[in-house]
Amino acid sequence: MKAVVWVFCIMFLLVCSAEAQKKNERYQLHIKKTVVPVDVDGEPNDKGWTNAEPATDFNMMLPMDTSKARVRTVVRMTYDDEHLYVLAECYNLVRGSYVVESLRRDFAYVKNDNFLLFIDPFEDATNGFSFGANAAGAQWDCNIYEGYKYDLNWDQKWISAVKNTKEKWVFEAAIPFKSIRYKKDATRWGINFARLDLKTTEKSSWTPIPRQFPTASLAYTGVLVWDTAPPIPRLNVSVIPYVLSGISRNYESVGKPAYRKEIGVDAKFSLTPSLNLDLTVNPDFSQVDVDKQVTNLDRFELFYPERRQFFLENGDLFANIGYATLRPFFSRRIGLGSPIHYGAKLSGKLNKDWRVGLMNVESARNEGNGIPTQNYTVANFQRRVFARSNIGIFFINKQSYELSNTDSTGKQMFNLYNRNLGVEYNLASANNLWTGKMMVIKSFVPGRTTNDLVHAGHLQYSVRRWTVSAQYEYVGENYIAETGYVPRSDYFKLNPIVSRNFFPKGGIVLSHGPKVTSTVYFDTKLKRTDYEHLLTYPVTFRSQAVLAPWVSKDYVELLLPFDPTNLLKDTLARFSKHSWTAFGADFTSKPQSVFTYGFSTRYGGYYAHGKRFIFSSELGYRLQPYVNVSLSATYNDIQLPSPWNHVNFLLIGPRIDVTMSSSLFLTGYLQYNEQTQNMNVNFRFQWRYKPASDLFLVYTDNYYPENLSVRNRALVLKINYWWNQ
Repeated sequence: MKAVVWVFCIMFLLVCSAEAQKKNERYQLHIKKTVVPVDVDGEPNDKGWTNAEPATDFNMMLPMDTSKARVRTVVRMTYDDEHLYVLAECYNLVRGSYVVESLRRDFAYVKNDNFLLFIDPFEDATNGFSFGANAAGAQWDCNIYEGYKYDLNWDQKWISAVKNTKEKWVFEAAIPFKSIRYKKDATRWGINFARLDLKTTEKSSWTPIPRQFPTASLAYTGVLVWDTAPPIPRLNVSVIPYVLSGISRNYESVGKPAYRKEIGVDAKFSLTPSLNLDLTVNPDFSQVDVDKQVTNLDRFELFYPERRQFFLENGDLFANIGYATLRPFFSRRIGLGSPIHYGAKLSGKLNKDWRVGLMNVESARNEGNGIPTQNYTVANFQRRVFARSNIGIFFINKQSYELSNTDSTGKQMFNLYNRNLGVEYNLASANNLWTGKMMVIKSFVPGRTTNDLVHAGHLQYSVRRWTVSAQYEYVGENYIAETGYVPRSDYFKLNPIVSRNFFPKGGIVLSHGPKVTSTVYFDTKLKRTDYEHLLTYPVTFRSQAVLAPWVSKDYVELLLPFDPTNLLKDTLARFSKHSWTAFGADFTSKPQSVFTYGFSTRYGGYYAHGKRFIFSSELGYRLQPYVNVSLSATYNDIQLPSPWNHVNFLLIGPRIDVTMSSSLFLTGYLQYNEQTQNMNVNFRFQWRYKPASDLFLVYTDNYYPENLSVRNRALVLKINYWWNQ
């Protein structure tokens, strides 16, 4: 194990010494201040655009990144004292209707003809912003972190317009300077433009980007050169109060209807052009989508993503510490079973090299659930090193107050505190070919002082034809992250991955090639307990449909008793050993069709020499851009020895999404889960009566499937208003 750690450290040092300069320095767009007002109407003939320099001659990324784009795109930019303006003329190469999924904000990128702008105001190739729209005018905005990842939960007030003609579609936007963060007096920003044209299945970018990277890769931006430094933005203050009224009833407990009358407020302050303060008092999240149900046949806790706005903005500073199954902080632990009283979050850049994230949230005491008052604090300080890498130190604290509840043995049910202190180094080379991470964490809990360490790391090398990566994780037996997501402890894990791509010169196949993944778990004494060896062969067609057959070999030594059906019938013995072979395939149809479909299959062995067959599918049909209808279903057929015998699980969920306009939305879905014997119905109506101000009406029902008797029911009306100065 020590040898593995040393190898990772040496390779990190070698890669860090190879950092280089900005890749696309020669792509420069000069921006000049306009003296003529710009009318944002989607018409490119305003006099304000007369002297704006064009960015054209885009480069193709897909199907191949070795030539200029076939579809023509011309972009211009200008500004005044209040706004940054962008104009994009997206010409047609093929006649026909545009591919547009809906009018909903932050649409699915791969299912819409769209244009996007990427800006890197600090020119650090790590953090930035994106704005854009699809061909029907639905807006897209997000913040970018870790050089290419994006968070669509970041919403700002800005205006745009789209006009369609037979020759082209035109996107025009005005972005307030106060809605973005940038360095004072800087006259260079990173900049790039990208376009997806699904009629030709072509993805293009102003600057050349290797096809293995997304268009959001800030390592490959060009340079926006200002004639003078952009104006210093005014103080941006936003106050978002809400009022809520609702009624709910739990029919299982034969309780009386419970009425809700609540008010709360969120506030946002721009302390500097690049540093935000967010405050919340008595927040409510009733309008948030209900979690998608799954058939749970896993030995460990399932992960459900965070959906609450307060925790999502600048979330990378908090939620992306560690790995997907090794998170010392997971915000969904906060407010679980008890309401949140208040929260405060300070996040952003102190300067070009330093980023900070500070958050404090307090939840209320819940006598009914036995949960005491709890306070959560997270602090993360990141320092940029080399071209695009950073090193950070973080601290996470969960504190419980007024402890009084004990279990049957007289032991306190909650620890007085749980703390995690750690260091994390995130590697990203200047050209993005090398990425990686190294981290060390120690937890602190009363009465536990040994075997409470975590250290982990990975290193990945990505080029057009090859991707090679290796990861390791070590989690001590007594490591505890009560505010995190760490489903298992007391293990050492190795995870190498190698994939190879082939690119035929013609035909219907765009690329294909094998991918080999091996995941091996040991206990901390290096005795092997689990492994999965997986061979996948993905085939990407020129239509953008994808087929991926696979075969795997699995081995599990159970460390705890386990019910392979999760029906509480019986358990397999601790330390019993199980192995099997399985195979299957995944398929996703081309996204430009109004009827889309996909499926995933698995057949092979299971625990106790059993068999397991899985078939899941998703069908979708759209009447663009107003109606989307989809149906997802998963069927499990499990054959085991007695007492489990033959077990079937069906999970099905039809959904309808109606976008009556860019401000009126209706979403409805039903979920039937045979494993949990629950049927869930949810309808949500949203009216955006002013920019970023909404009225929500949400109805939720849960039923017993066998007789359709009601388990619980709720109706909520909520209205919020976004006021800003």
